[in-house]
Amino acid sequence: MDTFLKDLFATQSYDEKNFFLIAGPCVVESEELVMEVADKVSRICRNLGLPYVFKASYRKANRTSASSFTGIGDNKALRIIQKAGQTFHLPTTSDIHAPDEAREAAEYIDILQIPAFLCRQSDLLAAAARTGKIVNVKKGQFVSGPAMKFAVEKIRKEGNDKIILTERGTTFGYQDLVVDYRNVPWMQAHGVPVVVDCTHSLQQPNQSTGVTGGNPQLISTIAKAAIAAGAEGLFIETHPNPAVALSDGANMLPLPLLEPLLQQLVKLKSAL
Repeated sequence: MDTFLKDLFATQSYDEKNFFLIAGPCVVESEELVMEVADKVSRICRNLGLPYVFKASYRKANRTSASSFTGIGDNKALRIIQKAGQTFHLPTTSDIHAPDEAREAAEYIDILQIPAFLCRQSDLLAAAARTGKIVNVKKGQFVSGPAMKFAVEKIRKEGNDKIILTERGTTFGYQDLVVDYRNVPWMQAHGVPVVVDCTHSLQQPNQSTGVTGGNPQLISTIAKAAIAAGAEGLFIETHPNPAVALSDGANMLPLPLLEPLLQQLVKLKSAL
């Protein structure tokens, strides 16, 4: 595990041979939801010896429809994420969308996530890098793993070497994504840890209804293949009841199913 990740998980007790987990609801819907998910997932991870990062978007800027839920207010949502991290002694992450958001978000969270559609935005990458925080860049649906070296170079140019790259699928036609697991070693070749997003990679975007679809029944397949391919971390969005989630309910993992899945993945990692 990279030194900056060891520092990130310094307050947690975990098995260094395990993968790390980034998990939480898609967006901050309420304080109650955030605290419930952070509590339950942190307990599961402690029992399994998994290092854990809590995630939730403080605002959803990339939405299909203008009528889609975007958030409860940036500052309010960021404070809730911070509270979850402090309460359960967890590092936290959320995505940013513009350069002027980097400094504000960095006051509340530990990892700045760059959305896939914005992975080539030079000013956004530079602003995130200059905060000194860990920067997790999601590979664009239109970008190859080898080409992500340019995103890495932009961040390192600002003097920040705390970088994670996340595979989240590649556009396949107009309404589907496919995961190319060659991107795991290809992106690791840039000298950074690689995470596989097991939920967004199963999205079915651009639906005529204005609501993104998904294939959550394949989350375990994506996750197992990611561990087999050597990914250092997994990204899983989870919700107590995805059917009523205000964002990305079609591809989130029901919270009750997370523990048995992680138990299988820990066994797989140990076997490897």
